[in-house]
Amino acid sequence: MTEKARHPDWIMVGTILMILILGVVMVYSSSSIWSEYKFDDPLYYAKRQILFAVFGLIGMYVFTNVSYHVWQKHAKWIVIVCAIFLVLVLVPGVGMVRGGARSWIGVGVFSIQPSEFMKLGLILFLARYLSLYQKNIQSFQKGFLPVLTIVFVPFIIIMLQPDLGTGVVLVGTSMTMVLVAGARLLHFSWIGLAGLLGFAALIISAPYRIKRITAFLNPWEDPLGSGFQIIQSLYAIGPGGLLGMGLGESMQKFFYLPEPQTDFIFAVLAEELGFIGGACVLILFFLLCWRGIRTAIHAPDLYGTLLALGIVGMITIQVMINVSVVTGLIPVTGITLPLISYGGSSLTLTLASLGILLNISRHTVR
Repeated sequence: MTEKARHPDWIMVGTILMILILGVVMVYSSSSIWSEYKFDDPLYYAKRQILFAVFGLIGMYVFTNVSYHVWQKHAKWIVIVCAIFLVLVLVPGVGMVRGGARSWIGVGVFSIQPSEFMKLGLILFLARYLSLYQKNIQSFQKGFLPVLTIVFVPFIIIMLQPDLGTGVVLVGTSMTMVLVAGARLLHFSWIGLAGLLGFAALIISAPYRIKRITAFLNPWEDPLGSGFQIIQSLYAIGPGGLLGMGLGESMQKFFYLPEPQTDFIFAVLAEELGFIGGACVLILFFLLCWRGIRTAIHAPDLYGTLLALGIVGMITIQVMINVSVVTGLIPVTGITLPLISYGGSSLTLTLASLGILLNISRHTVR
């Protein structure tokens, strides 16, 4: 094994850039009508997305050239700072409410979403913690329970916003890392059962979540209310057919899909580029996932393996949830498509995370 840094995984770099460019194009295509109506500028969202992409690419380049072991040293303070901002979101007058969730903090004309930072911060901390205390992970009291506490404290804070989609990604990514670290499947079975009961309680406790479940089961029961988004999404995907209606030719972006540049951008993509276009996007994400897992397998130490796997897991789980929601396979959760959907915090943090993954690829044992 060697720690000598080489060039990063160029296949991964190329895949990231292709997805990112497609994302900028689709943000413009999906938002031009809405942004012209709302801001009298059809390029409003596209220009901001390009700006976020530039910041994100700068971050990715910097993190690609910073040894991933630096984050191991500072992981504890990173997650503490992320937790502070996560709590500040809940403070009246500090947190901003959008779409019914208090998940943003205003910074000038922009806003940041601390839960996005927490996802990466928790991955950095868990990778450090699990690599240091792996020998205890098969013990419920000494290993598994402390990790659960670490994970579920930020999860509960995120659920107070509330933001179920981000919470599911955070827990799913964390549990993937714990499983790879060597936790016992018996512990996961008990936690899985408790998680199902807790998930049911979360749904029952909030009327809007119950509406989302009923809309998922039968969206036509309330086509102008809780079932509106999924019906309009399917109306977009259906006409796309095999080859699509053509780039820029979507009909659903004409005020049918609410803000189609965010959670439902894949529906517009499928309408304009068809089944083949949607399949190509999923193939690119699959390629990114494969190269990330390959990096994790060949990382020179356990910390690198867990860190790489956490970053890959975070992106993969988010893609699976978003595409499943858009195609009507699961209830609406309100989560963006990584590297493609409009959003500053999500895009810049995803690119920065991929920079860390690329740095690990520079140290892989080949």
